Amino acid sequence: MQKIIILDFGSQTTQLIGRRVRELDTFCEILPYNKFPQDDPDVIGVILSGSPFSVYDPEAFKIDLAQIRGRYPILGICYGAQFMSHTLGGRVEPAPSREYGRQHLTTIDLDNPLFKGFDLGSQVWMSHGDTITAIPEGFQCIASTESVKYAAYCATPTAHGCGLWGVQFHPEVFHSVQGSLLLKNFVVDICGSTQSWSAASFVDTTVTELKAQLGNDRVILGLSGGVDSSVAAVLISRAIGDRLTCIFVDHGMLRKNEFTQVMEDYKCLGLNVIGVDASEKFFADLAGVTDPEQKRKIIGRDFIEVFNAEAKKITDARWLGQGTIYPDRIESLNITGKVIKSHHNVGGLPKEMHLQLCEPLKWLFKDEVRRVGRQLGMPEHLISRHPFPGPGLAVRILGDITPEKVQILQNADDIFIRGLREYVCEDGETLYNKVWQAGAILLSTVRSVGVMGDERTYEHPVALRAVTSTDAMTADWAHLPYDFMARVSTDIINQVRGVNRVCYDISSKPPATIEWE
Repeated sequence: MQKIIILDFGSQTTQLIGRRVRELDTFCEILPYNKFPQDDPDVIGVILSGSPFSVYDPEAFKIDLAQIRGRYPILGICYGAQFMSHTLGGRVEPAPSREYGRQHLTTIDLDNPLFKGFDLGSQVWMSHGDTITAIPEGFQCIASTESVKYAAYCATPTAHGCGLWGVQFHPEVFHSVQGSLLLKNFVVDICGSTQSWSAASFVDTTVTELKAQLGNDRVILGLSGGVDSSVAAVLISRAIGDRLTCIFVDHGMLRKNEFTQVMEDYKCLGLNVIGVDASEKFFADLAGVTDPEQKRKIIGRDFIEVFNAEAKKITDARWLGQGTIYPDRIESLNITGKVIKSHHNVGGLPKEMHLQLCEPLKWLFKDEVRRVGRQLGMPEHLISRHPFPGPGLAVRILGDITPEKVQILQNADDIFIRGLREYVCEDGETLYNKVWQAGAILLSTVRSVGVMGDERTYEHPVALRAVTSTDAMTADWAHLPYDFMARVSTDIINQVRGVNRVCYDISSKPPATIEWE
């Protein structure tokens, strides 16, 4: 299978480059800058990412370009472009002032294959402190802005094997208006991608691979009700049928009626699911705990205990299925190999389980998982379901956790989410489908004065949170219509006992996070 290799030098947008390449129906693999696969016959091109370093920084990440130069077409982005120029005899120097934000290409070599179809004056996005002041011998400038002479350069294939291209702007970001076209020109026209990577081909290939991998073995999979684990379960079920046993643990902090609804969904999908109501254990162990990290640890520990107890009843199981997706694996290791974020789907299994891992989605991004789910014929309400934290509403209640507080939040959250699903915009889309993630937060450590009827109240505020995003790495608060907000606020205050005030969180990520805890 054809693939583009993206060598990661530490850029915050490396994953975004990967997603843009996948949108071109082309498989790509993101690897640390020093882990290039030397003997992979499927590689058709290489992209060098940006980096937080200067090429002159003693700690800057460097590779020997000789191992790939001349063998594949190479596209350097930002640091990648500067590194190629610097390494091959050009010059990179600190810019007079940081070149950041929107700029326009004032000159473009429209005959160059990288800029085929571009418009003169096309907007691009810059983000660098250094700039290329001279390019190597045998290279030529192919695009400039008013302040950046070498916005893009190239070396012809005759001069440097398969050809090298460098751009000091970021084609992967939304603000580079024709950035996707540039990547298409590189991936499809220059590298020769046949654009055969699709949801349909992934399903066919993966089911065949799962049959070979699992044989007649039995698999256990922990379901969460979310998109990733659900799609993984359906894929594995396609391969081995009822030899897959799924376990769905209710820790008591799911959304309103979610346990019942999700179990019904899984039944309709033909999955073999064991539902376990362990809410009493979780509430007992969380009693009096207010620290959010401690809440997560207790819930994670209890989940493993409950899951293991059920899994041990299936004595002939040899595999554990997981809905691990590609960003889980990229986020969990940085390019030096040190853990920077522990993820619930990454890092190994409890030793006493003696199971091998089966991760059919480990190469997919979230939007690709949804495409695969649709290809599998799964119901849309499961596929388009918003992300939901593993600890559930426990991290959306500030303070200690009680069944009463969970019920208050479930009722408020239900009004909010149902409202998003029911509100149809002018373009025919619901607000729910326009929002990446939404939910209510109970500020149980705060009380607010209110008046209901002729009585003074002293109850809790609820904060509503809704964000737009493409990958959750960054997120902006959703600009929901005023009439919708007014109706939801009124319904929550009128219908949810214990709440007398509703607020809306207008913080973006960064600096805030999507969840409050």
